[in-house]
Order: sequence, then structure tokens, then C-alpha cells
Amino acid sequence: MTDDAIARGPSDEERLAQLGYTQVLARRMSAFSNYAVSFTIISVLSGCLTLYLFGMNTGGPAVIVWGWVAVGLMTLFVGLSMAEICSAYPTSAGLYFWAHRLAPPRSAAAWAWFTGWFNVLGQVAVTAGIDFGAASFLGAYLNLQFGFEVTPGRTILLFAAILLLHGLLNTFGVRIVAFLNSVSVWWHVLGVALIVGALAFVPDRHRSASFVFTEFVNNTGWGSGVYVVLIGLLMAQYTFTGYDASAHMTEETHDASTAGPKGIVRSIWTSWVAGFVLLLGFTFAIQSYDKALASPTGAPPAQILLDALGATAGKLLLLVVIGAQLFCGMASVTANSRMIYAFSRDGALPFSRVWHSVSPRTRTPVAAVWLAAAGALVLGLPYLLNETAYAAVTSIAVIGLYIAYVVPTLLRVRKGAAFERGPWHLGRWSQPIGIVAVGWVGVITILFMLPQVSPVTWETFNYAPVAVLVVLGFAATWWLASARHWFLNLDHARALSRPPAPEPADP
Repeated sequence: MTDDAIARGPSDEERLAQLGYTQVLARRMSAFSNYAVSFTIISVLSGCLTLYLFGMNTGGPAVIVWGWVAVGLMTLFVGLSMAEICSAYPTSAGLYFWAHRLAPPRSAAAWAWFTGWFNVLGQVAVTAGIDFGAASFLGAYLNLQFGFEVTPGRTILLFAAILLLHGLLNTFGVRIVAFLNSVSVWWHVLGVALIVGALAFVPDRHRSASFVFTEFVNNTGWGSGVYVVLIGLLMAQYTFTGYDASAHMTEETHDASTAGPKGIVRSIWTSWVAGFVLLLGFTFAIQSYDKALASPTGAPPAQILLDALGATAGKLLLLVVIGAQLFCGMASVTANSRMIYAFSRDGALPFSRVWHSVSPRTRTPVAAVWLAAAGALVLGLPYLLNETAYAAVTSIAVIGLYIAYVVPTLLRVRKGAAFERGPWHLGRWSQPIGIVAVGWVGVITILFMLPQVSPVTWETFNYAPVAVLVVLGFAATWWLASARHWFLNLDHARALSRPPAPEPADP
């Protein structure tokens, strides 16, 4: 090896081999493309607006605005901690692999197993939340343009159609997906600028600063204002999910040890700024709070656009929002499938050999793409019976993902100076930032399992704890019965990580 090669360090493929995996996926992504995936999945035009109705009822403008500021700061702490670990271990396996490397040797496989299962649950729930939100806004547009009656059944049909579209794009349009992820960044930035600019200059009247920054609304049925403020943080925290995509895409990214961590951090702070501007634009432009809440479209942001800008401009900008949500869902399916691929490569899912198979034509995990889409559809189906199902799905996403996010950070904090840093690291700030991140995730994990509406009935209960317990119970049972004997066993992992025999080429 030359002196220059030593100075540069191992190549991406060499580093992956050092971590125990063979390069199978194609490395086509630049640092910008890696960042673009996470920024697209965070998608302020998706998360902020699809839960805007929840925010209007659960704390109102004050919690919408100040909750965004507080949650964004705490999320940055979580992301910084994750980015440092990503630099040390740039692999699609991501969080569960990090946990395995950072945990004490005797319990490392168990830490990795449960981290991986929480990550899968959160990833599937995020995909469900994003595409369900897109279906809701698409239904709102169809209602405005064609008189399409929005019902739970029709929303589920739109939801299924969008998942089908994203499955097909990730199966047959791999290069298109990479291109669209890059386009998505500019779509979001310019879309936010266009929408906020229109809402700032077109309406004849705006709400006062006092209303935007201090107005508190409680339509939850709960008497405690503090409780409502705390559960109202869900709108912001759900939006700040999915940035682990930069880690899951590292095996397809050049200079992964620096591009992956930078993608995580950049996606958070740019979304923090863009989301704050977007929320101020919508909240200042509310013409009638009660009319927006009671909108026949079921989407208050759509009603705000119509009331503030008129029918034509409102519907055109609603299409900008829907486009952003479709970009977001497409990227979420991509990242979700890579997590499923990596976890299956280590044998952790039923029928793992199916889910980690790679198409010889596109070098992408096609089976994992369809498992991600099918799992998201299943999580959304309770909407047919439960009116708070969307909020529950977003709670599941936050709980599942943030537990998976924080476990490696907790283990890294415990490891202290023994942690071997990658080229991107936090220096002396590593420990304090990690401690803040762990504490914050502990708080929100409890918060978002709590009831969101009173009185609690079968139609309104938050089924997030049920979904979490079902997955946790399944994972624990399988671990005790079998997986503890073989999961991440070196020989077993290497056998599974070998690429399967290529399929015959198409004639």
C-alpha cells in the first residue's frame, strides 16, 4: 500500500470488509445524494402539514411554533450522537450493527437484536405515516377539484395506490429514484419559499404575533394544559424522523465515513430552519381557525391555502405539497428496504434469504422493497375503525425509531474513551451531547405512548403501545427460543452476507 493510500485510510469497500460484509450494493450516491435522502424523508412539507390538524387541536399555535423550536434542538443532539457513530461504522446495517459493536461482548448480540427490531418497526411506521399523509392530502385535492368524497375507505385505497407506486419506482426505476431524491431537495426548498412567500404577501389580513406565539388551544378533552403541551410535541418530533436513512445508504455512498454523518446532521438543521419558516407562514395566514378545523377536505393546511390565496392558487400550491409528500414516501421506501435488506442479511427476519436477495439487473433489494410497502399498508389499515389511527402510526414511528436511535448512543456513552472514533467526530463534546440525547429519548418514549384524546374509547385509544408490545413480544420470543444461539455469530453472518447466486439474465 502506498503512503498516499495509508494517509487516505481504507477505501469504502475495504472498510466494509473490515466490518465483516461484502460489497454487493452499487455505490452510486454522492454526499449530496446521501443528504438528499434524509432531507426528503424528514420532509417538512409532509410531517409538519400532515400533523398540522393534530397540532391545532393539541396546544394550538403556541405549541406548534415553540414545540418545533424545542424539539428541533433536542433532535440535533440525537443526530449529532448518531452521526459520530455512523462515521465509525458506515454500513447499511446501521443502528443494530452499531449496538453490536458498542455493547459488552457477552450481551452484544441481544442489544443488536432488539435495536434492529425497533428500527424495523419505526421504519415501517414512518413509511406508513408519510404515504398515509400523502393519501389524505391527495384526497383533499380531489375533493376540491372533482368533488371526491373523502371517506376512510377511499383514503385507504389512495394509500395503497401510493405504496404501489413507490414499490414500482424502487423496483424498476432505480436511477430515476436517485435523480428524484436530488430533485426533491430543491422541490422542498423552493416549495417552502413559494408557499410562504404567497402566504406572506397575498392575503389581506394576517394573524397577530401574539396569536402565533402565545395562543393555546386544547380540543383534546384533557384538563391539564401541561399534559396537552407535552403530547402536542408529537407533531414536531414525528417530522424529525427518518434521518437514519443516511446511515442505511452508506453502502451505496462514496466516502461513506464522512458523507453519511454529514448527511444526518445537515438534514436535521436544514429541516429545522425550513420547517420553522413554513409553520410561521401557515399559522400567520390562518383566516378562520374554526373553519380550518372543520374543513370538508380533512386537511386544515389545504383550507388555509384556499382561504388565504383563493381557490386557484390554493389548489396549485396544494399540488406542490402533495408532490413533496410523494417524494418523501418514495425515499422512505428506499431507506426502509435497505434496513430490511441489512437485517435479513444477518438472518434476523423470517424468510431472511428472500428479503436480502438482490436483483442482478439493478443491484437493489427488490423483495425488501415490497415487504416495506406491505408492512406499511398493514399498519395503516386500522384507520378504517379508529379515528385517531394516524396519530397512533406517527407515535409508533417516533417510539420505534428513537429507541433504535438512542441505544447505540447509550452504549457509546457507557464506553467512554474506549470508543474508536471515525474521521467525523464530536471531540470533547461527545459525552455531554450523548447524555442529553439519551435523556430526551427517554422522555418522548413515555409521552407518545400516552392517550391523546379524552375520553378514551375503542375509537380514540392510542394503539401505539399495542403495536410496540406485539413487535417486542415477537422479537423476545424468537430471541429466547432460537436467535440467541446464532444471531451475529461470525460464521453465520458471513454465510448469510454472501450474495446469493445470480439469477439468469433476461434473454
